[in-house]
Amino acid sequence: MAHAAPRTLIREEGRKAYAALRPRRQGRRHPLVATLMALPLAVLLLVVFDGWETVATQASSVGVMLGR
Repeated sequence: MAHAAPRTLIREEGRKAYAALRPRRQGRRHPLVATLMALPLAVLLLVVFDGWETVATQASSVGVMLGR
């Protein structure tokens, strides 16, 4: 237990050095980029859980609610 503190300090210094080298992101992602990131997972979930009928039913319900 006596040697834990120096190793922790060395790890912290390494993390600080790595954080200083990588660029910091400013702001938010563009909505198109976020959509392109989420789309493959959404398609995978639709195929795996056979949700095409559910999506069609929901889209139809929304269309009726909007008057189309």
